[in-house]
Amino acid sequence: MNQVLSTKQTISYGMIFNIIGLFGICAALTVAFYYQLVLSELPCPLCLLQRTGMIMIGFGFLFNLRFGIKSAHYGIALIGSIVTGIIAIRQVFLHITPGDIGYGSVLFGIHFYTWALISSVIAIIAISVMLILKSLEKTTEEKESKSVFVQIIIGIFVVLITANLISTILECGGGQCDDNPTYYQLLGK
Repeated sequence: MNQVLSTKQTISYGMIFNIIGLFGICAALTVAFYYQLVLSELPCPLCLLQRTGMIMIGFGFLFNLRFGIKSAHYGIALIGSIVTGIIAIRQVFLHITPGDIGYGSVLFGIHFYTWALISSVIAIIAISVMLILKSLEKTTEEKESKSVFVQIIIGIFVVLITANLISTILECGGGQCDDNPTYYQLLGK
């Protein structure tokens, strides 16, 4: 009986927060794909760069889940958050002039680039808190999470990265993406 109890895997708060973080990134990328594929709203070049920044954030969480929690992994996620925020604020400033209705659809009354800015600020705060909590925990060696749920989220994230790569290649072809894309260049008009 003691062996059964001792083999039970416990999961730390850090792992739970990383699972939530990776799930949030997957949710954001899935919503973006829904608008792209179902509503035929192609992402602009700045939107594609924001997706790249979010993927970078996701890699930080994924590395923590796969290889154990390390400050370097949080550093990757922080850099991704800063990159996403800078690109998103650039796009917000492009559409802040009076009379400009913005680019693309809105979700809950807010454009996606504004959501990207909000989520990157929230990610910076959350990752900072996770780093503080990591420093307060006992210095036990954190092992990777092997739960089925974590493996499914990692798989979804990998599929979303692949889908982003394929859709970007189809949209932009071999050159620069259109500022206001209306069709996939490799698929024709």
